[in-house]
Amino acid sequence: MALTHTFALGREQCFQQIEKLTNSHSLRGSESLCRLLRYLAEHSLDHPGVALKEYQIATEILGRPTGFDPQSDSTVRVQAGRLRVKLAEYYAHEGQEDPILVELPKGSYALNFHLRPRQGSRSVPVVITPEITTIPPTLPVSRRPTVSVVVLSILLAASLATTGTLLWVRSSPRPVAAPPVPESLQILWSRFVTSTQPPWIIFSNGRFVGRPETGMRYFNPSSDSGSFILDHYTGVGEVLAIHQLDQLFVQLGRPLRVKRGALFSLDDAKNNDLVFVGSPSENLTLLDIPGTQEFVFDRPNTGPRAGDLGVLNVHPQPGEPKIFMATPPNKETIEDYAVVALLPGLVPSRSILILAGSSTFGTQAAVEYVCREDSLKALLQRLHVSKASELKPFEALVRVKIAHGVPMTTELVAVRNHGG
Repeated sequence: MALTHTFALGREQCFQQIEKLTNSHSLRGSESLCRLLRYLAEHSLDHPGVALKEYQIATEILGRPTGFDPQSDSTVRVQAGRLRVKLAEYYAHEGQEDPILVELPKGSYALNFHLRPRQGSRSVPVVITPEITTIPPTLPVSRRPTVSVVVLSILLAASLATTGTLLWVRSSPRPVAAPPVPESLQILWSRFVTSTQPPWIIFSNGRFVGRPETGMRYFNPSSDSGSFILDHYTGVGEVLAIHQLDQLFVQLGRPLRVKRGALFSLDDAKNNDLVFVGSPSENLTLLDIPGTQEFVFDRPNTGPRAGDLGVLNVHPQPGEPKIFMATPPNKETIEDYAVVALLPGLVPSRSILILAGSSTFGTQAAVEYVCREDSLKALLQRLHVSKASELKPFEALVRVKIAHGVPMTTELVAVRNHGG
């Protein structure tokens, strides 16, 4: 937790801010994130400077067994990332006037508490300290100053001058070096950050009919031809995915452009690198351009899951099913499948990245998968790629485990490398 000599705040005030956060619209729907926030707050305030381990968080808060391995299970990192998103969401809306800011820096599980800066000033880190009363010792008083008193006075003055200079130097703003971008992220995203134009992020916004207050459904051309179409809705997973991509491109030092699928044109496809967020069932633009060839979103016509969206395995390998299906739509979603596909653009110098799940949660997980160092390492190893020049078009299928609408874990199920 950040410390300063300039301001002291009671821990009770910090806990009051934590309770306000857990009761907010942004967080109250996720009990697991609220438990995590309270746990991190208690540890940060009661044990400042003591680092938390992923194993502690996983076994004490997230209910993982004692055999939990953080190297193979990214649950803690995923939940911490979601908590960062929720904190940013809260302070961007409900908490715009809150005097205390709570942050969870990347790469750490220690919360930072800051005072909201006044206009034109920087935020002030907070130190939580007990009150200390100092009683000076009783000394005999002399009527005339001695030589030793004069010497001590001179030394004290020099010390205060030196201390003031050091404090001024420390408080002066200094440029903060950006953390290095992990190699796996550089390999996958290099073609999207080296182009002269920023890529377009195209997010899905499916076509619906009906009314929000009485119920909506997907537009069906055969039965809804005369109905008014609503095309300005998108899923929560897409929203969080765009936020994740924005953070990634800040880390990569490049801007990005965002457009909803209904406004996308073929001219965009010809002249730009593209990242599609969402499956063709909602991101309808994907139906107009060459898409995936190995893992294709499809709805079976027969069988117990007829009409449900799944991922068709065009060329199944030994032991692989012909189609991958998520949790049935009439039940709480606990499993989904997502496609991560790097494809050539409509012109040789452009690239297309498709990040899509059968549900909005799978889409969110697909984006998180390509924004994390550990998952990208596993993917690049399966593709036998160690540098950007070796990366060829590919398609990958990821299984997603979901709890209470939150993607918890991802597992790479299958990979097809178009480069052979």
